[in-house]
Amino acid sequence: MESTFYTSCYTSCQLNLYLTNYMQTLSDKEYKNEFVESFPGDESGDLRPRQTPGVLYSKAKPTPVEKPELLAWSDDLAKELGIQKPNDQKDIDILGGNFVTDTMQPYAACYAGHQFGNWAGQLGDGRAITLGEWETPDGKSWELQLKGAGPTPYSRRADGRAVLRSSVREYLMSEAMHYLGIPTTRALSLVSTGDPVLRDMFYNGNAAYEPGAIVMRVAPSLLRFGNFEMLAARKEKENLQKLVDWTISRYYPHIQGEGDERLLAWFKEVVEKTAGLMVEWLRVGFVHGVMNTDNMSILGLTIDYGPYSFVDNYDLNFTPNTTDLPGKRYAFGKQPSIAYWNLSRLASAIAPLLSGTEELVKTLATFDEAFTSRYMTMMGNKLGLDEAKKEDAPLFAQVERMLSTVQPDMTIFFQLLIDLPLGLEDKVAVVAYFRESFYADLNADEKLLLCSFAQAYQERMKVNTITPEASQEKMRAANPRFILRNYLLSQAIEQLEAGNNELFLKLQEAMKDPYANKFDEFFAKRPEWATSKAGCSMLSCSS
Repeated sequence: MESTFYTSCYTSCQLNLYLTNYMQTLSDKEYKNEFVESFPGDESGDLRPRQTPGVLYSKAKPTPVEKPELLAWSDDLAKELGIQKPNDQKDIDILGGNFVTDTMQPYAACYAGHQFGNWAGQLGDGRAITLGEWETPDGKSWELQLKGAGPTPYSRRADGRAVLRSSVREYLMSEAMHYLGIPTTRALSLVSTGDPVLRDMFYNGNAAYEPGAIVMRVAPSLLRFGNFEMLAARKEKENLQKLVDWTISRYYPHIQGEGDERLLAWFKEVVEKTAGLMVEWLRVGFVHGVMNTDNMSILGLTIDYGPYSFVDNYDLNFTPNTTDLPGKRYAFGKQPSIAYWNLSRLASAIAPLLSGTEELVKTLATFDEAFTSRYMTMMGNKLGLDEAKKEDAPLFAQVERMLSTVQPDMTIFFQLLIDLPLGLEDKVAVVAYFRESFYADLNADEKLLLCSFAQAYQERMKVNTITPEASQEKMRAANPRFILRNYLLSQAIEQLEAGNNELFLKLQEAMKDPYANKFDEFFAKRPEWATSKAGCSMLSCSS
């Protein structure tokens, strides 16, 4: 025991020494700028809104703010990247957009997109500025981007700023999704600016000033489907080919071959990553809210946290985005089909680089198989099955139908299912067992659906080839106990605006261990008052 203790201490000391030697400050780092150096861009630094044909980016320096103050810092991410926590104003000024180092070459990317199913033309980084690329000691490169750092040539009629409300949501949810095990961009810091920002939260003529803030967003790449769509729409085939080749070489280096073979292999991986991401969203009940093609990552990451939400009551037709009404294009249950549609837009964009489109269409069609196989595995894990078999498909359909009809709280229902006593088949007892998850009393048909599922589920568990303990372990790993509900975020934001960070700090800790029961003060249904309160139930794209 003593030997183990000293070995552990020695290892810990080695780790701390490593971190001390390799942790660098934001201001001392020599940044890489491979994207800027690889492609044509507008070097003028002119921030006036305009079309920028022939370029993939425009140089854009952040606009200084009145008083940047560090509100939050992701220690875990900083350690992974080798970044020291700011201990002087110079580093905080970088996070607030008030200081740019000599090796940074800040820019806003030019891209296009389909928004709510319609072609929107040139969009681009309207309130995001990439400072440069941070290389870690292991040779990996991460883009550091400030969101809310002021206008760019792609801001159109907007100010390029972000408010505390939306910035808190982006900062916390980026990190929460990471700890849930879902591919995502990350957030390193949250900074208040000291400047008021005018916002019309629901675009209804009730504009008001809110405190400004900036998030530093981090990802291996922030390339979107829309980057490729922009070049295709402008018929800039040479730039399109160059971007595809660069993307494959840099982020998919294992893909070999050349010509059509290489491009199709890459597109197939993008299809698979996107399908896998949709399954992960369904697993935890995440609704993105605005799945435009310019919000789809080429790496299969969750990107652009705006009017998102977790589902409380299980409703496949739920959308948190007021802009998505009344059609609910981006509703919870529609996300996989929208992902497929978005992939078809990407396919159209890269089609000019191929000798023909027959194989491209076939590759796009692999989405269904990629999604279904991953979905089956995911559902098997959520239910604690030894493995998901073809004959389990009716059970998965049954639980889906029951959840959609009964609409229990998704998170609480699956937590209760983990400890469902085997042999509990009495209808009254089953309904009573799951009552904690209900938002309303069940009618006779709903009770029947619930009890029928419980019976079918227990029959399946009788032939499970793993122990009940192993089954529960799988379920606990697949079903989060803590999620960042919108009403909690709303409360934390209101407190922060009043100068109180107590709830914000609690949520920041709880999200780091979402599968444990350490923070059961948050294990509760959405309260009634939050059902119709702005920022708790419905949000807008400015959220």
